Amino acid sequence: MREFIEKKIVIASNNDGKIEELKEILKIFKIQILSNKDFNITEPIEDGDTFKKNAYIKSFNTATKTQLVSLSDDSGISFRGLNGRPGVHSARYAGKKRDFALAMKKLKDELKFKDDKSCKFICALSLCWPDGYNITVQGEVYGKFFWPPTGINGFGYDPIFYYPKLKKTFGELDPTIKHGISHRKIAFKKLLLKIRKIING
Repeated sequence: MREFIEKKIVIASNNDGKIEELKEILKIFKIQILSNKDFNITEPIEDGDTFKKNAYIKSFNTATKTQLVSLSDDSGISFRGLNGRPGVHSARYAGKKRDFALAMKKLKDELKFKDDKSCKFICALSLCWPDGYNITVQGEVYGKFFWPPTGINGFGYDPIFYYPKLKKTFGELDPTIKHGISHRKIAFKKLLLKIRKIING
């Protein structure tokens, strides 16, 4: 049986927003939580064609370099009216400077003449051991495009993602509420189920 419980886990990211959200989710394990920043690890090239593949690329990179269990997140937004774009290219829409204001404006222009403005946030989580063994899952949450960007909470595309059930954008939600319903949380629940199966044999 592969042991999951470790004294340390490394979040395979340099993104402050993702690190904080994952730390919040991982706190139930009461273990030391580190990140790429603690090891000066540069994130690898994400050339996978799915969120799951990119998540594994990142978790494997960090796990092998630190020799510790690593957890990575690959996430983005997908619009049905744009045939799934930007999808795995969500971060690239923001450019090298990660200018999400520019990325959101770009999406507004692309959606201008589209009747269907429904969208979903997608999150793939990959838990990887130094030998390459991994558990990789995906979660999704559905919403609609909202303009103008509203709310100062969260990060990335949160200000334009309108969540109908709460009648607010993710950017307007209190972080605690968002963490409880997000695509990241949904993916983490799936991850926990698989972890429990490993622990219980």
